[in-house]
Amino acid sequence: MHYAPEALHAFVAAATLGSFSAAARRLHKSQSTVSEAIANLEIDLGVTLFDRSARPPALTEAGRRLLPGAEAVLAAHDALDRHAGRLAAGVEPRLSLVVSDTALEAIAYQALLAELDRRYPELELECIVAEHVDALDLVAQGRAQLGLVGALPDYPADIGHATLATPAQISVYVGRGHPLAGKGRLERDDLARARELRLATVREAAPRAAGPRVWSAPNYLLLMEMAAFGFGWAALPDWLASELGREQLVRLDVAGWPRRLAVDVLWSRRHRLGPAGGWLLETLRRS
Repeated sequence: MHYAPEALHAFVAAATLGSFSAAARRLHKSQSTVSEAIANLEIDLGVTLFDRSARPPALTEAGRRLLPGAEAVLAAHDALDRHAGRLAAGVEPRLSLVVSDTALEAIAYQALLAELDRRYPELELECIVAEHVDALDLVAQGRAQLGLVGALPDYPADIGHATLATPAQISVYVGRGHPLAGKGRLERDDLARARELRLATVREAAPRAAGPRVWSAPNYLLLMEMAAFGFGWAALPDWLASELGREQLVRLDVAGWPRRLAVDVLWSRRHRLGPAGGWLLETLRRS
């Protein structure tokens, strides 16, 4: 039996987001369209997926059991779509890749771009630096075809994601002239008494406890510069501090640090990848 991908998307989005209205907003469709798609899927399957007497509608036992299968079908459909894209004649003229500074440690960046250039020499490549939800938004909107970000706790139903084999590492740094630079082993209370230089993406709310002890910036490069100038301490990717701030920064010995951060590659299931984007995604997933 054939199940329309749109109906499966509606089912998975409603189950994941907790309501038909939220699914409609995520899928950029009307709530009635989402409700009708789910109702038709229930007819095709011969089971009730949602208890509509609850507010909002709640998954039935059948819905809970069938949800992993629906997600698997969408994943397989997504893989087939990417495969078809790679086989299609011609290459997309432009590919946009949004990259977090945390992600560059997890991939052989220079070698990856060299191979992309060898395979698709006419491709126009755009690389955008953004972090966390800012990067996610660019992929969801279709502004970037692929994203490389520090793993987020959850993703929208229409965003595909896979974790790379190599994680990033983040440590705490200060400028060489900062009072903490001469200390030995530090505890969290030692950091609490100094100004924190915190990553805060454009879409995220202002940092908690905002004030003189918290300064923020939307990317790690700005945080590194602020730390080098002695304005406070910052949690930075080790590769960035080592390559660009080696002469100006000191890594602190703090309880609970350094920390490992998984890195995810992201793509939108609503925007089909061309051959170059499909090749890059599969290469990243294998790395």
